[in-house]
Amino acid sequence: MTSLLLTGIGSLVTNDPARGDLLGEVQDAALVIDGSKVGWVGSRRDAPAADAALDLGGRAVIPGFVDSHSHLVFAGDRSEEFEARMTGTPYSAGGIRTTVAATRAATDEQLTANVSRLVTEMRRQGTTTVEIKSGYGLTVADEARALAIAGQFTDETTYLGAHVVPSEYADDPAGYVELVTGPMLDAAAKHSRWIDVFVERGAFDADQGRAILESGIARGIQARVHANQLGEGPGVQLACELGAAAADHCTYLTDADIDALASTGVVAGLLPAIEFSTRSPYPDARRLIDAGVTVALATDCNPGSGYSSSMPFCIALAVREMHLTPAEALWSATAGGAASLRRTDVGHLTPGARADLVVLDAPSHLHLSYRPGVPLVSQTFIAGRPV
Repeated sequence: MTSLLLTGIGSLVTNDPARGDLLGEVQDAALVIDGSKVGWVGSRRDAPAADAALDLGGRAVIPGFVDSHSHLVFAGDRSEEFEARMTGTPYSAGGIRTTVAATRAATDEQLTANVSRLVTEMRRQGTTTVEIKSGYGLTVADEARALAIAGQFTDETTYLGAHVVPSEYADDPAGYVELVTGPMLDAAAKHSRWIDVFVERGAFDADQGRAILESGIARGIQARVHANQLGEGPGVQLACELGAAAADHCTYLTDADIDALASTGVVAGLLPAIEFSTRSPYPDARRLIDAGVTVALATDCNPGSGYSSSMPFCIALAVREMHLTPAEALWSATAGGAASLRRTDVGHLTPGARADLVVLDAPSHLHLSYRPGVPLVSQTFIAGRPV
C-alpha cells in the first residue's frame, strides 16, 4: 500500500463537524491518501511524509459527490417530450411508458453501454458514488437484467418495479402489484440493496406502495420512496411510517410532512434538475433545513423529466432557486447523499473514510454556485485512485 500527499490545497472541505462549522473547512491544507482511504488531513505545515506528493497549486478539494437518486438503465430519447413541455404541455408520469418500450427492445450490450457513458459523465463532474434504479423494464426479466447491469457500476442498486403500471396491466393494477411483490421481487432481490415505489397520482397509491415496500423489507431490502412530486400526497408519510432511508422529490409538503421527516430522520432528497426541466415549483429547501430535516441533493438523471448528470448544476440550482447557502448545498450533495444511502464511509474526508475526493479548478467550493455551468472539476479520485 502506497501513500500520496496532496499539498498546496487552497481550501479543503472535510464535512467533519468536529472542526466547528458545517463543512469543516481547512485553509492552506494537505491530505494524505493511504491506499484507498484518507490517512490524514490538516494544515499544510503539519503534513507528514508520504511515499509520493502532488502539489495542487492552491486548488480546492471537496468530498466526492454522492448522487443518491438516478435512473440510468434505459434506452431511447425523449427530447420531443422536453420540447413539448417547453411549449406548454405539463409534465405527467405517463411519458415513462415511452422509455419502457425502448428499454425492453434494447440489448444488454446497448443498455450497459448507455450506463457506462452516463457514469463516465458523472465521474468527470465529480460524482464518486451513484445510486441506480431499475424501473424501465417492468417485466420480471427486464427488471432483473436492469439491476444486474446497474450492479456492474455501483453497489447502490434500487428495485423500482413500481415505477408505473405498464400498459399491459392498465386494466389490472392489482395484478401488477402482485407481480411486483411476487415473481418480480424474487428475480430482483439478489441484485438489490433498495426497493422504491412511485407514490403519486398516475402511479401507485398509499396502500399499493405500502404492500410493495413491505414485501421488500421482509426480504431484507431497505426502502426509499418517490414522494410528493406532483402534488401533496401520502408518499412522505408512508416513508416515515416504514422507516425508509429517504423520501425523494418532496416538492409539495404540508407542515405535518415536514414534522414527520424531522422527527423520524428520513432524509428529504431534493432533485432540482427535475424542477428546472419540468418548469415545476422548486421544493422549499430552506423550510426543510430550518425545521431540522436532513436534506440530500441528487440529479435524478433520467431521459424524461430531467436528463442531467451534473451534481454541480444541482448545487447551483439549490443555491439560486431553493435558498440554500453554498455550504448547505455542497453538504447536501456530499454528506447528505451519504445519509440518504446510509453510508458512513463516503461523503466526508476524515481519516478512515474512503478516499473519494474532487479537485476543483478553483480556490474554493463557492465557485460551484458562483460560476454555474463552468466545468470546474479538475480531477476525481475514487478509493484513492484518479479516474
